[in-house]
Amino acid sequence: MKTIDLNCDMGEAFGSYAMPNDEKLMEYISSANIACGFHAGDPAVMQQTVSLAIKNGVAIGAHPGLPDLQGFGRREMKITPNDAYQLTLYQMGALAGFVKAAGSKLHHVKVHGALYNMAAKDTALAKAIAQAILDFDPGLMLYALAGSRMIEEAEKVGIATASEVFADRSYQDNGLLTPRGADHALITNDEDAVKQVLGFALKQQVSSMNGNLITVKAETVCLHGDGEHAVAFASLIAGRLKKEGIMIKAPLK
Repeated sequence: MKTIDLNCDMGEAFGSYAMPNDEKLMEYISSANIACGFHAGDPAVMQQTVSLAIKNGVAIGAHPGLPDLQGFGRREMKITPNDAYQLTLYQMGALAGFVKAAGSKLHHVKVHGALYNMAAKDTALAKAIAQAILDFDPGLMLYALAGSRMIEEAEKVGIATASEVFADRSYQDNGLLTPRGADHALITNDEDAVKQVLGFALKQQVSSMNGNLITVKAETVCLHGDGEHAVAFASLIAGRLKKEGIMIKAPLK
């Protein structure tokens, strides 16, 4: 049976700012990437989200980002490789404390937002992030953009990887995501997104914005959890995958 992972960025509330979809989304995903306090999240939210993941049998991942609450970690910052190493290590450690206290284990790491996009192209940043994971726990997986520098650098040091694709983002001819600020960067039609996910799962292919079929390694699909229709969309994707005989399952290390 074919399998694919559905991951979602979660625990991105903080203080009095709520993210009401997390509990329902847990019913449809197999991996949760939990914010660690830099771009979003706080200790209470981290503890609550870890508990939800354990309750639903969902693999727990650390979701470190740039220290930018106001910009939700989506604004680029000029950082050194050592900065990337330190902030990744710090945030993994923070979430791992809650995971251990809850009697579970951290499964993976997925970098957030601007840092994710920066390290996808910047070898030095990618290498620093991979080293932080290796030094913290070499048994963790790295979820990162398919074909990115992060995948390459993690594999060089022996970190297991899961190549990530996106349900609601369009792709360029070079296999990279269309930048968020560009026209048609987001796929807003649900059926188009479902078609894209099925293409990933069944054929390891995606159609670029120019209509060209691109081969892409697809092991985990990101579903965004902060949209108005996020739960309905996750339910639709999960239902269509199951209808095609595709099992939704977190990747093995």
